[in-house]
Formats: sequence, C-alpha cells, structure tokens
Amino acid sequence: MNAFPAARLLLVSLLALALSACGFHLRNKIALPDDLGPVLVVSSTQYSPLAEAVATGLQNAGAVAAAEGAKDVATLQILSERWGDLPIAIDERGRAQEFSLRYATVFVFRRADGTDLVPQQVVELSRDYVSPPQDATGTTNEREVLANELRREMAASILRRVDGVVRGGALGTSPQP
Repeated sequence: MNAFPAARLLLVSLLALALSACGFHLRNKIALPDDLGPVLVVSSTQYSPLAEAVATGLQNAGAVAAAEGAKDVATLQILSERWGDLPIAIDERGRAQEFSLRYATVFVFRRADGTDLVPQQVVELSRDYVSPPQDATGTTNEREVLANELRREMAASILRRVDGVVRGGALGTSPQP
C-alpha cells in the first residue's frame, strides 16, 4: 500500500524536474516604474472593453487607478481600434468561405509630465475562421468568440509592450532606428 504514494511522489518529482529542465517558468507580473503615480486608461471608443481589460491588467500589476478628469496622472491612451474581415478563400461561385478577422490598435502611454513612457505603437492581431455561405448559422457566434479572444490578446500584448519598455530601461525614450 505504501508503494502507491511513493510512486506518486516520484512521478511528481520527475515532472517538476522535467519542467525546470526545459526552461519553463511562470511569467512575472508586468513591471511599472516606481514613480509612475496614478494611471488613467482612456480610449477613443466610449465603454471600450479593451480599455477596461488594460486598466484591470495595470491595476493587477500594482498601478493605482486614477479618476476621470484627475490631474497629474499617467495616461495610457488607446488612440484607435479597428476591426476588419478579409475574405481569404472563395468557392466556385465566388462566395467567401473563409475570413481573416483583423484587429488593430494604436496606443501611447504618457507619464504625468507628458513624456512618453511607451511611444505610440500599432498592434495588429488576426484569426482565421470558416464561414460556409450555405450554412452560416454558427458563424456569428464563432466570430464573437474570436473577437473576445482577440480583445484579451490585445490587452495582454499592450501590457507586454509596457513591460518590455520598462524592463528594457528605455523609460521615456523613443526607440532608436
């Protein structure tokens, strides 16, 4: 009877050793400058789910949320969000059968003094999905699921770019050509 717990312990130990040997490690929370102060996330789109997701991510990283209209706050501004469906495959009758859902965002992150923490950047993501013209029943739901997934990935991508700039030591500077 004691062999089973010993075997389980051995298996867990081997898995832990294998994971550490392959270089796997959990991602740290994003780094923010100590002197950043309160942060406000604003968007050109009112009630933007992306702005809400980015604000939540910043708060999880330790940023203090600022109230709308507050002074002396750092601002992550989402300048634009664009969605597009691009047909990538057609049938013999010329009807689109497969699409690429594209999501592009332009953002900038400025300190309270107006200097750029993260200079203006464009992030573009895309996912492909099938939409047969004769059976489009589930297409709308599939597209909504993909759009929500792209929004989550976009928020994570913006936060990773902030983290990259802060960890890279390029605080308040523009990238060099």
